[in-house]
Amino acid sequence: MGLLWTVVVIAGVSGFSGAPAMAAEMTDAQGIVDKAQITFGDFVRDQDNTWLHENLKNARGLLIFPQVLKAGFFLGGSGGTGVLVLRDGKTCNWSQPAFYTLGSVTFGLQIGGESAEVLMLVMSDKAVDTLLASSLKLGGDASFALGPIGKGAKSNITADFVSFAKTKGLYAGLNLEGSVVDVRDSLNRSYYGKDVRPIDILVKKDVTNEGSKELITILDKSVAPDGICMPSLTFNYGF
Repeated sequence: MGLLWTVVVIAGVSGFSGAPAMAAEMTDAQGIVDKAQITFGDFVRDQDNTWLHENLKNARGLLIFPQVLKAGFFLGGSGGTGVLVLRDGKTCNWSQPAFYTLGSVTFGLQIGGESAEVLMLVMSDKAVDTLLASSLKLGGDASFALGPIGKGAKSNITADFVSFAKTKGLYAGLNLEGSVVDVRDSLNRSYYGKDVRPIDILVKKDVTNEGSKELITILDKSVAPDGICMPSLTFNYGF
């Protein structure tokens, strides 16, 4: 009887202690969504970035990392956590955010500060399929290019991912070649209250969280500022 009672008590304490941890992770997840909205807004408010503004409408999705830290500041390595959102090729509606990590980032000597904000345009079906299926290495599993900066910048980029980075408010040529993008399952579970895969969030749209409303709103306004969506691309995510 004593042993049984001990087991019951331990199980109860374990379950009770898990609730605050889940709540804390939910708060962390919402904070990342809120910061992603701010980061995206900072990039699109820069009217001098011609290429970004002209090509947002062609992006299948966006990876937004509000804070990518140098080695020693992120779990002993370099990287950060952000969100992936996909755009429906028929309706132009944006998906709920799924949480991803970006690791093994190389900070060049030309980059000042300890962190950077990163916006990556997901430009191909291959890029989407890879993100939905597993982790990926930029430049290995999918092609990667730095986005052209400046007013009137033109470039015929055909990469799967095109990235922009800022540190201390200034654009930086952050080298993401070889960096690893992976799913953050624990945050997805905390944010949506159950175990969910990226495909459940991004394609099947099985879950929602009202906390993403402001992020979705700014995405809609930035990609279709006049409220008119012209879906010129047929997105085939392979599922």
